Parts: sequence; structure tokens; C-alpha cells
Amino acid sequence: MIIYEHPLNERIRTLLRLEDLYDKALFFAGRTDGKDHHVALITLFEILEVASRADLKSDLLQELERQKHVLEALRHNPAISLETLEAVLADIEKFYADLHNASGKTGQHLRDNEWLMAIKQRSAIPGGVCEFDLPSYHYWLHLDCETRRNDLTQWLGPMLPIAAALRLVLRLLRESARPTPLVASQGVFQQMPAGKLAQMLRLGLTRDLPCIPEISANKYALNVRFITAETGQRPRLYEHDVEFDLTFCNL
Repeated sequence: MIIYEHPLNERIRTLLRLEDLYDKALFFAGRTDGKDHHVALITLFEILEVASRADLKSDLLQELERQKHVLEALRHNPAISLETLEAVLADIEKFYADLHNASGKTGQHLRDNEWLMAIKQRSAIPGGVCEFDLPSYHYWLHLDCETRRNDLTQWLGPMLPIAAALRLVLRLLRESARPTPLVASQGVFQQMPAGKLAQMLRLGLTRDLPCIPEISANKYALNVRFITAETGQRPRLYEHDVEFDLTFCNL
């Protein structure tokens, strides 16, 4: 299955963007080539930009605290695995403490580093980090792999509590409901929410279907149009019945 996630508010949209950026930054930071470490650093700058647009830390702390109270009320529910519940509560406690103990504004240690901020400023210009623009950065990219990795770890480290907390919140969101199998007649599906509240939609398609969903949703209606996924071609409606799974996720 290929899962398409569609956020229904700005808060979840920000968390999904940050999750994707953290995954990329950690992936490329773990590699060995200088070009990979360049991508990791540029992605770190993107994390800094997205994270600075909202009061992310306090928002995550409030959500973790709320989820803790919700889950603790399930301790005596016989349908709930106590072992799984305790593991999730332990994660909430740990990530809450780590995030609470993270001092200062998110990414402030990066903003205080003039060398990094010079690279960030130049990286906004297409081709702006060539060796003749930033010779000191060119030198850093030619240092040994472990030195660069250690630097990236130092720069990423203070921002990892945010990553752990948002991953847990998104995990709880994704696991908040079960998928429902549906069919889009001739590539079109419409449904009235009928009082269903959701913060995110998850739509699952088998990999062999040559189409992708276009989703629009509000409190009055959900509309999904499946369009052709042919690269290099103008998208058009996929005029066949499409079987898919749909999940309304809500914390």
C-alpha cells in the first residue's frame, strides 16, 4: 500500500513537514560523503525555518500532557493491552521531560553560530554555496567524515527532543482509528462527514494502481478525485472504479 496523508489543520501540517525534514536530515547526516552532509545541513536550515513559525515546544508539551491524561484513563479497560499502554505512557513521560528540559528557543544555538548563518543566507541563492562564495564551507566539506558527522550531531542534537515528541504525537494520531475500505466510482468519491471530527485523513492505495488522490475536505464534505499518475503527461481523471482505504484520524 501507498499511504497518502492529508492534514486538516495548520498544526498537523507543520508536524508532518517537520517529520519529513527530520527524517531527511538524520538520513543524510548518517552517510559519509560531503555532498550528503551538505544536504543534511541545508535540511537542518529548513527545520529551523519551519519550527520558528509556531510555538512548537509549548504546543507539543500541552499535547503530550493531554495524551497522558487520556491514556491513563484507559488503564482499567479490558480491551486495552496494559503492556502496550504502559510503554506508550513511559515514552510520553520521557519525551515530555526531554522537551521540557530543552532550554531556549528552538534552534537558537544555530542562530548564534555566525558561520552557519552565513551558509544559510548563501544557500537561499541558487548555486550560492560554491567554493568561491564560501571557501571555509568548502574546507569543512573536505574534512574527514567523522569530523563532519560530529559537527552535524552537535548541531542536530538540541533539536532532537522536538523530533521525538512530534513523532510520538503523529504516531498516536495515526493509530487513533482503523481504516475503512471504500470504492470511488469512476475515480470520484464524495462523503459527508456526518459529525466526524478529524485532524488528518489517511488514504491507502495498492501500489499497482496508476493513479493518485486529490483530496479536498472541510466540515461539510470530503471530496476525493483520483487522477492519472503518468509522468510527463497532463493529469486527467482516472475514469475507473478505485478501491481504497480511508482513515479519519483524530487525537
